[in-house]
Amino acid sequence: MDSMQGLKRTNYCGTLRTSDIGSTATVCGWVQKQRDLGALIFVDLRDRSGILQLAFTESTDRAVFAKAASLRSEYVVAATGVVRERAAKNPELPTGDVELEVTELRLLAESETPPFEIVPHSQTAELTRLKYRYLDLRRPDLQQNILMRHKIAKITRDYFDENGFIEIETPMLIRSTPEGARDFLVPSRIHKGSFYALPQSPQLYKQLSMVAGFDRYMQIARCFRDEDLRADRQPEFTQIDLEMSFVDMEDVLALGEGYIVRVFKEALGVDIPTPLPRLTYREAMSRYGSDKPDIRYGMELCDLTDIVRDAEFAVFQNAVEGGGTVRAITAKNAADTLTRKEIDKLTEFVRGIGAKGLAWMRMLPDGMACPFAKFMTDAQMQAILEKTDAKPGDVVLIVADTKESLVLSVLGALRQEVAGRLGIIPKDKFCLLWITEFPFFEYDEESGEYVAMHHPFTAPMDECIPYLETDKAKVRAKAYDLVLNGIELSSGSIRITDPVLQSRIFSLLGLSAEEAQEKFGYLLDAFRYGAPPHGGMGIGLDRLCMQMLRTESLRDVVAYPKVQNASEPMTECPAQVDALQLDDLGIAVTNADA
Repeated sequence: MDSMQGLKRTNYCGTLRTSDIGSTATVCGWVQKQRDLGALIFVDLRDRSGILQLAFTESTDRAVFAKAASLRSEYVVAATGVVRERAAKNPELPTGDVELEVTELRLLAESETPPFEIVPHSQTAELTRLKYRYLDLRRPDLQQNILMRHKIAKITRDYFDENGFIEIETPMLIRSTPEGARDFLVPSRIHKGSFYALPQSPQLYKQLSMVAGFDRYMQIARCFRDEDLRADRQPEFTQIDLEMSFVDMEDVLALGEGYIVRVFKEALGVDIPTPLPRLTYREAMSRYGSDKPDIRYGMELCDLTDIVRDAEFAVFQNAVEGGGTVRAITAKNAADTLTRKEIDKLTEFVRGIGAKGLAWMRMLPDGMACPFAKFMTDAQMQAILEKTDAKPGDVVLIVADTKESLVLSVLGALRQEVAGRLGIIPKDKFCLLWITEFPFFEYDEESGEYVAMHHPFTAPMDECIPYLETDKAKVRAKAYDLVLNGIELSSGSIRITDPVLQSRIFSLLGLSAEEAQEKFGYLLDAFRYGAPPHGGMGIGLDRLCMQMLRTESLRDVVAYPKVQNASEPMTECPAQVDALQLDDLGIAVTNADA
């Protein structure tokens, strides 16, 4: 192997242009492809910036030419030469008008044949690529994702720095506060039998930073949650974490909107119109059946309850008499696609998420197909058509139940499923909105009790405080989410800073004064020394990158991700540790095979 001694890279491969013709350049990278034409050899050299063609001709030094002939894919080389115009230009490459006529070539490292070809949009099984993630990360499309993530992070820091925020690092080893998702626990060697937790968020520390007088805090923070994975979720993730003092909700939302405008413009060249639309939680659920609605397409829910109140159709009748609701969505121009067979599949889909069944109307050229029409009057059917705006070619899908929340959530999921099957979701639109006025409590069917919908430091709306003990269903929170194309990007709230109100909330959530002091005593103590009004939010950096780059999975924007079972194929973690390490921690493993 050759060394780099005395040789310094002057350019990245993807940066050379016609303006560089005639100059001498040194580039380094990996061999993408070598083409030996006998008297000519061409090598495509790749680095993170792109590909540059290296040319070896009859005038090339014979030792250099012979070395070029020995090159294979993924060999690492350094090359010095003169930039010249290409005879056969390649319009698909930014460097396609030039090439480097090599005068010096150094072979820095050889490579075995990789288990898959290093090309964009690889069709190799993802598990194989994750096993060799260091090779997968060489693929240009994946490298561009990671480079864009870096750019987004830099824009983030610049924006918040310009707006007076101070970046403060909060601890990674903290006290466990088992609220919401499970904590990842870390055993202490010094304090045997005691455990740290990895932070699910820096929530308490950022609030304490407000008490400390830092006024505006931000951190690109690593967070951890021991929960099942999905396409948009990892056990460890990155959050753009914010907190601000002396503000109300409008101030926080204004800063959030300014950030979104800035990051989309500078990273993608996309203009996001502001102000962003807002929906209360109740409006979002009533119109879209979701508190994170995708508003890139219509198909809004409509309420048929009053229309079918006196219908003889038992499904509708039982729902209404039981205090429930009957609602529908209309799939426009879907009658050809949503055949009877497809509707049967949709029926199984809604049953799988809690519905008893699915009523429907198909508006065909020769008339309407509707199994329940015989139980309805002509006036009722006409009223349904007018309410749902059903025209020839449309399909109306109806869900009824005694539980309104079930009907809304089922139709919300059905709306998304149908839109996907019909292919009506625009792929090139970014539709953002705020969801506000979330319920403070949610009813837990299993326990029959109201539980906190948010962390216990979220403030209730002022006008709702009188109902805290008497009518929990009426209490709304000073909480807000930012939603992008049906994905929750951010969650935040104005915090409680009154110790008396905070103790009241803890009591309502079933925490005794002693338990509250044990779990959160340091926060309550801090509030006794002058806590400014404050609020904040956390923006998921992984999800933001995923949406901005239109990738299908978080794994496409995270350098070293976990897979579905929370393991990492490359390093084969988690893994067992030896007995000496466990003894040091005072830990015994009793169910290793469980």
